[in-house]
Amino acid sequence: MSLTSDQAMITARVLGESLPYIRRFAGKTVVIKYGGAAMTDATLKSGFARDIALMKRVGINPVVVHGGGPQIGKLLEKLGKETRFVGGMRVTDAETMDVVEMVLGGSVNKEIVALINQHGGRAVGLTGKDGGLIHARKLEPAADEHNEMVDLGFAGAVSSIDPEIVRHLDEGDFIPVIAPIGLGEDGRSYNINADLVAGKMASVLEAEKLMLLTNTAGVLDKQGQLLTGLKPAQVEALINDGTIAGGMLPKVRCALDAVAAGVRAAHIVDGRVEHAVLLELFTDAGVGTLIRGS
Repeated sequence: MSLTSDQAMITARVLGESLPYIRRFAGKTVVIKYGGAAMTDATLKSGFARDIALMKRVGINPVVVHGGGPQIGKLLEKLGKETRFVGGMRVTDAETMDVVEMVLGGSVNKEIVALINQHGGRAVGLTGKDGGLIHARKLEPAADEHNEMVDLGFAGAVSSIDPEIVRHLDEGDFIPVIAPIGLGEDGRSYNINADLVAGKMASVLEAEKLMLLTNTAGVLDKQGQLLTGLKPAQVEALINDGTIAGGMLPKVRCALDAVAAGVRAAHIVDGRVEHAVLLELFTDAGVGTLIRGS
């Protein structure tokens, strides 16, 4: 597919201004968890797809793991199905799991693939069930607001990842786009948190970087200033003193697990910024929080 004038201009700019970064990351794998505002705003969606296609064009191997919680919630609402969260996890009965597969493995995944291909990439959509990619286990019951234990149904966690299909796609100049649905030993599908899948995928692929797109600027100090260039010990100290808490905590834990497993760096990136992935990858300032491996 030939480049449009806009794509050619962006490519030339990246090549001209970011050549040292491109050389550094050429042939390396970068796993990106795609979610939040970047998945719902039309301009951001197009920019993200263009960035991913461009990364592949300059010799980097992007692997996209996407969420889709809002889209799942909207369809459940249309169907008159109540959504319940316990401990931050969606309670997923059999009917809800059917919707999850329809949305994540169907409409959302296909839209991302189509956008990347529209911008000159060669994306291929997968779920964790394809090629035995993601093996899942059922999550243990969790305590609700009344401290009563609740069965989370088909909400799962990653047992293991077999990255062979992803590696084949990378080597064949394709871009894997993965929906976080795993297959359990019982033969059933399980809905898995996309951040956790991305972190495990980065570890197994021995990725250079893990990027988690969020709807926030990144990790902030108690004065609201962005923190970056953090070592794991510094992050643990920020957790212990309460600076990192709430919804940011699971993302930070995911990042820490990834760097502990050998990923060179993890980034918590502001997905509300257009071209956030390229800005974080190819500029010194970046648009998020960098957590370095120890």
